[in-house]
Amino acid sequence: MSKIVKEALKKSTGLTGLKVSRDPHNQLSIVYKKILRTIAKMPSDASYRKCTEEIINKRLHAVNTTTSVEDLEKKVNCGQAEELIQQAVYELDLARKMLTWKPWEPLIQEPPPNQWKWPPVK
Repeated sequence: MSKIVKEALKKSTGLTGLKVSRDPHNQLSIVYKKILRTIAKMPSDASYRKCTEEIINKRLHAVNTTTSVEDLEKKVNCGQAEELIQQAVYELDLARKMLTWKPWEPLIQEPPPNQWKWPPVK
């Protein structure tokens, strides 16, 4: 069965409100590149940048090295292509907010003692 015929068979994602994407490889590539451009504005040692960059580069590599949607979904292993697109859009939104929030900068004041201890110390 050809790629076109196989993809034409997908009529629904089975998820309410999530329509089937006509070209998920292209959509993912665009959003992943936007994420990478956004996080490139962050300090190279920022934890969020390092972790996000690693994940997005792996996913972008999967997009670039697979031809079928089915193979892409298997390689990334985080849901249907349409879910991956939605996740990527959410990540782009978060990355833009992180640029505003600048969590890599020092705290304005010292946190209370045991702020970062779990379970809470009494």
